[in-house]
Amino acid sequence: MDYDYIIVGAGAAGLSLAFHLGQSALADQTILIIDPNHIRQNDRTWCFWEVGDSPFEAVVSRRWEHLWLYDKHWSARMAIAPYRYKLIQGIDFYQFVDHWLAQRPNITRLQGSVDRLVELPEGVAAVVGGRQYTARYAFNSVYRPVPTPPGYHTWLQHFKGWVIKTPQPVFDAEAATFMDFRIPQVGDVRFGYVLPFDTYTALVEYTIFSPQLVSQTEYEIGLQRYIAEQLGIDRYEITHVEYGVIPMSDVPLPLRPSPHVLNIGTAGGMSKPSTGYTFQRIQRQTRQIVASLTKEGHPFYRQPLFNRHALMDSILLNVLDAGRTPGHRFFANLFRHNPIQRVLRFLDEETTITEDIALMSTVKMMPFAIATLAVFWGRMSSLGRREWEMG
Repeated sequence: MDYDYIIVGAGAAGLSLAFHLGQSALADQTILIIDPNHIRQNDRTWCFWEVGDSPFEAVVSRRWEHLWLYDKHWSARMAIAPYRYKLIQGIDFYQFVDHWLAQRPNITRLQGSVDRLVELPEGVAAVVGGRQYTARYAFNSVYRPVPTPPGYHTWLQHFKGWVIKTPQPVFDAEAATFMDFRIPQVGDVRFGYVLPFDTYTALVEYTIFSPQLVSQTEYEIGLQRYIAEQLGIDRYEITHVEYGVIPMSDVPLPLRPSPHVLNIGTAGGMSKPSTGYTFQRIQRQTRQIVASLTKEGHPFYRQPLFNRHALMDSILLNVLDAGRTPGHRFFANLFRHNPIQRVLRFLDEETTITEDIALMSTVKMMPFAIATLAVFWGRMSSLGRREWEMG
């Protein structure tokens, strides 16, 4: 074999895996990272909450210990200790890991697109421009959407953000605005999101959860109105623009598409279906891969036979998809009637069943009961249809 491991894609998932491997007992293994992009841009930000320090703490550019939540008739500035809400700029992450990789002679970078991954008797080959590169295992982070079968749902978290600078100090620099639902919902879930860098500067995003994208003009009008009407800012300079689309889907993605290939990141289902948060789930998957390689000699870590949090994600998506209750009301009630630490643990899938019951008792249960039946009925019908077609 040419290498021990091939990593396809050098985004958050691919670079995180290479970095974590380099911090483990497998630090001397040979790795080939294949990615078509060479020029690095500040194309995104990653935000997450955690207790303690991140493996990438050196490039965390801002931390907040308070979060603002707003609805039309309620608002709160919540202390989230022992959590801290953190922001990593894309360019800082890329440069940090790129610099680290450059000092590792056992890690090779290749600019190019992988045409296909080919199974071999003892490993896998990545075909790039007609040439094969072989390894014991390959990790693919290139996401390709799949059709949505009955009983499943595909929504999108999509947003446009402006970094704005104001002539006067207007931002609460010690608190990020997590969700601000004081904007017209238009049948979707829409909210403002504000990450203040200081009292003069902030990233302001207009975020939508919906099945379809909207025009760039609609994001821009939404941003203009939110900044003027809710933030009360009439003079500002736009210094940076961001746009992003993250899948919110409960459609099962193939984690192990072939015997020597593992899908990682969004391609491996690491974007949380109910929120779109991905970065911390990537780190969790990466730790599982490294632990399995270290202890078992292969990357295919064990997964639970039943994941109740994944089921709850599907139920929420069904509630939103069928319009059973307004999405903004669900999220607002969740934060309004529960300790925020419990909600963050819930979104991290770290709550107990008892905590889950306590959380769900604070929202209207009938829409979720109907959605539960709809999810099970849709999936059973889909299963029966597939069995009929096959037999």
